[in-house]
Amino acid sequence: MTGRFDGAVVYITGIARGQGRNHAVRFAQEGAAVIGMDIAGPIADHTTYPAATPEDLDETIRLVEEAGGSILARQGDTRDLEFQERLVADGVERFGRLDHVIANAGVLTWGRIWELTPEQFDDVMAVNVRGTWNTLRVTIPVMIEHGIRGSITVVSSSAGLKAMPFQASYSASKFAIRGMAQSAAKELGEQGIRVNTIHPYAVNTPMAFEDTKASEVFAMERFMPNFVPILDKPFFSTCDEVTDMVMFLCSDSAKTITASEFSMDQGSVKV
Repeated sequence: MTGRFDGAVVYITGIARGQGRNHAVRFAQEGAAVIGMDIAGPIADHTTYPAATPEDLDETIRLVEEAGGSILARQGDTRDLEFQERLVADGVERFGRLDHVIANAGVLTWGRIWELTPEQFDDVMAVNVRGTWNTLRVTIPVMIEHGIRGSITVVSSSAGLKAMPFQASYSASKFAIRGMAQSAAKELGEQGIRVNTIHPYAVNTPMAFEDTKASEVFAMERFMPNFVPILDKPFFSTCDEVTDMVMFLCSDSAKTITASEFSMDQGSVKV
């Protein structure tokens, strides 16, 4: 039985759990080899949801292999440019090519803009913006060198289309990578490499549903109008629904789509 991505190689950041794990397993099921990474540990001391662990990363590797896929995955930080360079180089040496990139890794913190600490602002911008730039910086030259007319999907957020209260650093970072992706799409058009962003709202992952600070903010009646989407049932997207969109954007069905932004937000940015 053939898969939609037989022979393809995909690089995914943030694969230890949640959306990144789901992308890795689903691509493996469809015949792709996976290069992946995750910090698999605490990112910052101000995050209010549980961090991924090395055991989570090991479980992703097991699930990919159980699905019949090949994977090269390492524990590391997207903020570390040299780490990503080594991983991508080793992955391409092993698998021979690089077709698709999913810049998925990110971090979230909460607070009023004047109450955020410098660390809360700097850490979020470093992971979400610099980390994404590092990912593009190391993968694009490889794709160009091999003549790959592939795709890049940058995971932004509904907060990258509609700024949210208590999310100044997060919203700023997600707006920033949206702009970064637009620039990349324009620069890579002549190479046949497509670049798009997706903008989920709430996704059923630990980052969204095990965040104690999120629960506090969502209970503040004054701010609720900012968070209520058009569709309240279901209030969240599943990882499979997000992966469906990512796989569509990587597929030949999306071969004319670039520099586009896809909301997966229950209509929240229109409220």
